[in-house]
Amino acid sequence: MNIRRRRSTAAVASTAALGLLVLSACSTSGGARTADGRLRVAASFYPLQFLAEQIGGKHVEVSNLTKPGAEPHDLALTPKQTAQLGESGAIVYLKGLQPAVDDAVAQSGAKNVADAASLTRLEKHGTEVDGHHHTTGDNHAGHSDEAGGNDPHVWLDPVKFAEVAKGVGATLAKADPHHKADYRKNTDALVKRLNGLNDAFRDGLRNKASGTFLTTHAAFGYLAERYGLTEEAISGLDPESEPSAHRIKDLHALAAEHHVSTVFFETIANPATAKSLAGDLHLKTDVLDPLEGITGKSRGKDYFGVMRANLAALQKALGTK
Repeated sequence: MNIRRRRSTAAVASTAALGLLVLSACSTSGGARTADGRLRVAASFYPLQFLAEQIGGKHVEVSNLTKPGAEPHDLALTPKQTAQLGESGAIVYLKGLQPAVDDAVAQSGAKNVADAASLTRLEKHGTEVDGHHHTTGDNHAGHSDEAGGNDPHVWLDPVKFAEVAKGVGATLAKADPHHKADYRKNTDALVKRLNGLNDAFRDGLRNKASGTFLTTHAAFGYLAERYGLTEEAISGLDPESEPSAHRIKDLHALAAEHHVSTVFFETIANPATAKSLAGDLHLKTDVLDPLEGITGKSRGKDYFGVMRANLAALQKALGTK
């Protein structure tokens, strides 16, 4: 675990302790709904905020604990946010991704909680295949450790995200049974759109010149597995980790062997390493967005817009026909 991660862990502990004091001073009765009767829903970061808004529609007020453009893995909650979780009618989060949220949810006493990690099957990405280290880089520090070694990026696989959506819909229906029919209808509509997105990726990536792509951090393991691709990450699951010299040497060989044309970087992480590697290899650079937060730099206004932009970027880089 790097220095930044240790500092973040210490901040999480102190924030959680202070949050407990705030929670004890707050009454959770009556806080679950807004003045106009909507269900208050707390989401831990953008993809889960998107699900809650799409499924909840006009019946919910959704707050995102992670500010747009902020790195979600290192989130430290304020006492106000910790208290907010205790007063929410429902919570949507992904256990193992954000330690501060995990602690606060456990302390909140909330009855209606959707944990995305329990709504689909998490997998480990980063195995040795044909002598190469696939999907992650050499450094496995960071939130992969916090998630028990599992890759948390399930929202980048439309099929797995649809499974999560069904669970979120069930949680909202339990929290607000009066609008159960609407939540079910909205869930079905969202799952249909996600199935359509899956079809677009499957068909759009079927005929390709190369199946290997390079990224700054290993966020796209589920997507790669779903559509028969190989992700080679400069760093590991932790976007802040630095690649080893051995890893850089491997990437040089892999790029030549698999006719890689592009090195991908993301919108909320420093692109310097990706651009340096691309320069050394005389490759192009492009954005592949892990969708951990929508910003003004995002190629798309919502989850579907960004995912379709990601598909277009992959098609261009992989030489689809």
